Amino acid sequence: MPQQIPCAFINPVSAMSKSKMVKFAELKTFPNVLRNTDFKNPILVDYRQQPRNLRGVWSREFFQNPHPIVLELACGKGDYTLALARLYPNKNIIGIDLKGNRLWSGAKKALQLQLHNAAFIRSRIELLPHFFGENEVSEIWITFPDPYPKASKANKRLTSEFFIEKYRAFCKKGALVHLKTDDPDLFEFSVRVASRLGTVEQVMENVYATEQVPEVLRIQTYYERMHLQQGRTIRYLRFAL
Repeated sequence: MPQQIPCAFINPVSAMSKSKMVKFAELKTFPNVLRNTDFKNPILVDYRQQPRNLRGVWSREFFQNPHPIVLELACGKGDYTLALARLYPNKNIIGIDLKGNRLWSGAKKALQLQLHNAAFIRSRIELLPHFFGENEVSEIWITFPDPYPKASKANKRLTSEFFIEKYRAFCKKGALVHLKTDDPDLFEFSVRVASRLGTVEQVMENVYATEQVPEVLRIQTYYERMHLQQGRTIRYLRFAL
């Protein structure tokens, strides 16, 4: 009979690493995921391990429909991506994140739910102009991104001028950008940038201060639920490029 290893001797770090490796391997087999992990070589690879150039033809070639493209940036586990796909069946929703173990959760669930209008890209966000063509994206959602509180890292904020100019390269004129955050400093920063570089359409200092919250804003990610449990205020900004 094999000797049983006491729980105290199991290395939790090794177990976690093994779990991540399993997810990374499985992620490569998902038909709704494309990957780019080489910053110097921005090429997307599909589940057949073949390069795919979908720049300008996402709706026709990948989704095989004429519907508009919507991106969720830094999508994490894809909670918003999946909810948007269910809420808007006539839109193609693509979640983008660099962390494969997080993407695995959303991509796997999308396959289980047969959400054919949901897809995921594993990539750094600043590379997106390599993957989307001019006027290809109609809308962007940014939900609970890293606020990068240090002023020296302001350009890393997904609502900074650096990223706004990246979005202009592939977004339609007047494309909507949505931000949900619990961070008041990031929110104020984003309102200032949006006022200067776009047209601010809506500012909500407290999403849940009113009973008439639009259904799309009632979608809650893992992080939003956590922030609400901690008593934090959820803020929302919508502006047009």
